Amino acid sequence: MKEGLKMIAVLTLICAMFSVTLASLKEATQERIEEQVLTYVQGPAINEVLHGYDNSPVKDRKKFIIHDTETQITVFPALKDGKLLGVALETFAKGYGGDVGVMVGFDLNGEQLSGIGITTMKETPGVGSKVAGHGFTSQFKEHPAAVELTSKGGDIEGIAGATISSTASVEAVKQAVTIFEKIRPQITQAWSKGS
Repeated sequence: MKEGLKMIAVLTLICAMFSVTLASLKEATQERIEEQVLTYVQGPAINEVLHGYDNSPVKDRKKFIIHDTETQITVFPALKDGKLLGVALETFAKGYGGDVGVMVGFDLNGEQLSGIGITTMKETPGVGSKVAGHGFTSQFKEHPAAVELTSKGGDIEGIAGATISSTASVEAVKQAVTIFEKIRPQITQAWSKGS
């Protein structure tokens, strides 16, 4: 009996030590991981969807609370001589293999998209992954903010054989449009002061 309690105590102590170690490691590397994602995942997508800026959208990013929720969204601004030209934000929708991340660029009035870039996906290589190709994403450049697949009455051509991935990408764009509408006043106020 004593031997069993001793083993339980030792195992508990080992688990506690590993938990503290892993929590410390996560905290210590969190900033570096975020920097890597910004540089190598979101950065290239931002370059696809924002144009004509002379700032660093990644460095000038700000977080906003979405109205009527507790959710935060990071917004990347495109500034030219301190004046806001447009913004980009990333949203996600459920695809075939997991979430599809889409960076969506907007002009200031929110009526037109400046483009989209796929940031993350786990879709089937050679099929669902084709939504990251320029043939699909280029349909969103200078497109009105109201988007829908042709199969649902819109004008965005889905990828043949990748219906779920195409739908997920469009749903992520729709989500971004909704979020942008909710936070647009905050966005214009945040960068109108040159802050």
